[in-house]
Amino acid sequence: MPVRFRRLHALRPGDPIRVIAPAGPFDRPRFEKGLALLSARYDVRHSDAIFARHRYLAGDDASRLADFKDALADDSRALFLARGGYGSARLLPGLRDVAVPTKPIVGFSDATSLNGWLAAHGQMAIHAPVITQLGDQPQVAERLFQLLESTQPLPPLAGARPLVEGLAEGPLLGGNLAVFSRLLGTPFMPKLDGAVVLLEDVTEKPYQLDRIFTHLRLAGAFEGVKGIALGNFTECEDRHADYASTEVIADLVRDLGLPCAADFPIGHGALNQPVPLGAQVRLDATRGTLEFLEPAVES
Repeated sequence: MPVRFRRLHALRPGDPIRVIAPAGPFDRPRFEKGLALLSARYDVRHSDAIFARHRYLAGDDASRLADFKDALADDSRALFLARGGYGSARLLPGLRDVAVPTKPIVGFSDATSLNGWLAAHGQMAIHAPVITQLGDQPQVAERLFQLLESTQPLPPLAGARPLVEGLAEGPLLGGNLAVFSRLLGTPFMPKLDGAVVLLEDVTEKPYQLDRIFTHLRLAGAFEGVKGIALGNFTECEDRHADYASTEVIADLVRDLGLPCAADFPIGHGALNQPVPLGAQVRLDATRGTLEFLEPAVES
């Protein structure tokens, strides 16, 4: 019997939301562009800590963790990540004794670490553009607002490319392939038995995708998985190769034999459609559709 994940508290226009930066520093103009879009809908707040820089991080671990914990405990109704990059996994040890929130945490890519923490505790999460990406993709804003505010399931995603035909149902789990694989062997790796696994990535060459995927398979991560939904694999080509990353990925999933469709508009591509992780979905790999069977939020 698939695990049922807890739904999140629904937002309403005008609600206070909090911006956090648990990973890398970010480009201010792109940040301001995404912030303006959110500010037209919600009461956006953030601390000055998010603008800090420490090497490749948005401040040192202690300050990023303190800001995250403060955001979890304040009266904001949702948390939005400013950017991905790298760094969220460094905060996970400090979250062992922290109550898992019922307020939505919105992000993707490096946020896969935080989404794993949530899923390991049975809590849904929102896989959606970070603020620096959202400003470049205003067309996904309405779907994001619907996901956060409506107690009805999202419209399905369609037009994916069938790789292994078949039908699969279960909670949607996963995220960025490289980051997700780093959760193996940790208490932050969710159980995937009965799940439909979402995978996407950026700037990983074909042999690197093969290595990461093979690592997951050797570790038994795909045992009990019902199906695989592949998002975008952006800038993953080797310009010296006579083969494409899509060919390599297709061979890997066909070897698994699980229902699988590719090229859903999710990830680092030109369109990153928001989806609820932990929500029950139906993947029709033959038709190339991903149907959402329940909402992520409740009143």
